Amino acid sequence: MLRKGILLCATIALMFQPNAKADEGMWLPMLVKRLNYVDMQKAGLKLTPEEIYSVNNASLKDAIVGLGSPARNFCSGEIVSKQGLFITNHHCGFGVIQDNSTTEHNYLKDGFWAMTKEEEIPAGFSISILHHMDDVTPMILEAMNDTMNEIQRAQAARPIMDSLSKANSEEGRFKAVIKSFFAGNEYYMFVYEVFPDVRLVGAPPSSIGKFGGDTDNWMWPRHTGDFTMFRIYSNAENKPAQYSAENVPYTPKHHLPVNIKGTKKDDFSMIFGFPGGTDRYMSSFGVDHKVNVDYPDRIKLRRTKLDLYEEGMNSSEAIQIQYASKHAGVSNYWKNFIGMTKALNSLGVADKKRSEEADFEKWSTANSDRKAKYGEVLSLYKNGFEAMKSSQTKYNFFVEGFASQGVEMSALARNYGKFAAMLEKDDTDPKVIDEMTQKLKDQNAKHFKNYNKAVDINVMAAIFEMYAEAIPEADRPEYFQTLIKKSKGDYMKLAKWVAKKSMFDDEDKMEAFLNKANAKSILKDPAFKISKAVWDDFYNTVVPARQQASMDIAKAERLYIDAIRQMNPNKSYYPDANSTLRLTYGNILPYEARDAVFYEYYTTAEGILEKYTPGDLEFDAPSKLIKMIKDKDFGRYGKDGELRVCFLSNNDITGGNSGSGVVNAEGHLIGTAFDGNWEAMSGDVAFEQNLQRTISVDIRYTLFIIDKFAGAGHLVKEMTVIE
Repeated sequence: MLRKGILLCATIALMFQPNAKADEGMWLPMLVKRLNYVDMQKAGLKLTPEEIYSVNNASLKDAIVGLGSPARNFCSGEIVSKQGLFITNHHCGFGVIQDNSTTEHNYLKDGFWAMTKEEEIPAGFSISILHHMDDVTPMILEAMNDTMNEIQRAQAARPIMDSLSKANSEEGRFKAVIKSFFAGNEYYMFVYEVFPDVRLVGAPPSSIGKFGGDTDNWMWPRHTGDFTMFRIYSNAENKPAQYSAENVPYTPKHHLPVNIKGTKKDDFSMIFGFPGGTDRYMSSFGVDHKVNVDYPDRIKLRRTKLDLYEEGMNSSEAIQIQYASKHAGVSNYWKNFIGMTKALNSLGVADKKRSEEADFEKWSTANSDRKAKYGEVLSLYKNGFEAMKSSQTKYNFFVEGFASQGVEMSALARNYGKFAAMLEKDDTDPKVIDEMTQKLKDQNAKHFKNYNKAVDINVMAAIFEMYAEAIPEADRPEYFQTLIKKSKGDYMKLAKWVAKKSMFDDEDKMEAFLNKANAKSILKDPAFKISKAVWDDFYNTVVPARQQASMDIAKAERLYIDAIRQMNPNKSYYPDANSTLRLTYGNILPYEARDAVFYEYYTTAEGILEKYTPGDLEFDAPSKLIKMIKDKDFGRYGKDGELRVCFLSNNDITGGNSGSGVVNAEGHLIGTAFDGNWEAMSGDVAFEQNLQRTISVDIRYTLFIIDKFAGAGHLVKEMTVIE
């Protein structure tokens, strides 16, 4: 699955070629007319630039939504009806589905379908729709000069960006976000209309939406119905509003017609969405660092957590529900890191980049002016990544073991440091204490709903042991080292002791504490002390060790990108993904994965029968679906006894694009993007022209599941269906 920063990118080798193929690149929609339109027509597009992006008239962009914050969307979606109905991926809605599941109403297992609007469930996230974008580069770069370091440049840009954002935002409706492009060489402002009232409408069972599980993740052929449906609500004036029973379905400026005529090889395909982040200009030094220093630790840490999650999940349905979303998040990039390592090595990406850097060095040293400006780029890269090595393991343990989905007791305890400081002060306003207490109670309720003490103890013991093995004794936080000595190296004993002595392992303990809160109880709690020790160590040792290195790498990247654009002044360049609206265009195509292995561009429901394994966690499927496939009961969504499930295109996407609509030459929805292919896992760093593919759910399979399988045909009737 694509979520969290997935693949499909562009190799810089291609940036030195005069004509890159149309399937490579994530382009800013405002610039399509100038940079891409001729190539898009050659690929088959039948729309005008104004039908794709327009400020004054309805266009495709008005049907594209970003899920989450307008500053950082976690997924994409596409509006498919006049009543604000939109489609995204099942894995994008997974957290909402999981959060509303219980053993009595297990929507993960059974699916969820609102047969009336009153049955729709508040999702708990906002969506953003781009209103317009503007180039604000001149006014920001005007505040900078070449003597500034990267921190000074950021400090000079910040007040201008804040001023622009404030001037172009409107409380409760519009939010302006300014972002840097090409590593600080350009800046654009994006003004979004933000809708906070979003509701879950429909989701297939996980045995459909996640069919194939981890085994099929990033793989082709694929047979996953990776979709979920939500609805946007507004006030009576069709403007954004906080959740209210009085709100009504949003009427969009544009919605995508849904085309069930079918697709064929070489058909034009365009994807609109919010790709999260790529590293297409990464240096050879950066590639070596990821493969040899960064990824090994992360792979090992994530696999350890997954094994312990699975042990707990296999023991009861309740734990399976609690840890389903956590497992999915950890698993996705565990496999991604493995695939990235393999692909970057097998495709020789670092060597390709070394060759490109040699060409850059020849150009940059060809005259004195260039040498003065760009002569230190490669040494900055080299020295920066060399400096990163010494702190990378500790950094990875902080991120993977303590700060996010690692030791949950200490992660929860981290939230109480500020509260303890407030409680220690004699002059803190009691109202402020009450407000913070209620906030923490709300956080606890959400935390403990998806928490299991036994699982956390097992994870804690494993993380502690791995940390002790990886970090030299002299570099460990003092409190952590004290605990190791106290337990005599018995990490399970240590973890159980922490849980026994801590209040952060139990909701009732936390409730009792918050009803009579005091700073001493927080400060002496072992889970809090572990959290504080690790976080203090991170900010006192890891951050300083990486600060100058990060600045050197950032400067090198900014100068390198500036240089290669000058080297090829007639070439159109596209910036790295940064969670802003982009489009990518290409064609529906098969591919040859390796010698004698050719993959067709689509899969059918017959493949579900071939993979189907009753009772298996990954390859089970609903008996009703199996019968319908065997009976070829596909209705108008099948043709000649065949129901297509997924298809391939050579569009260039990455994480955040999950849920993006795939449209044809006429701007009709033909599918929903959800993944990339294993052979091109280097995609975030290097786009492989012959291998890179996007995997999408065929819209006909989506509608078949909604209409025929789930009996929610009223949702299809909302749509404009082209057949």
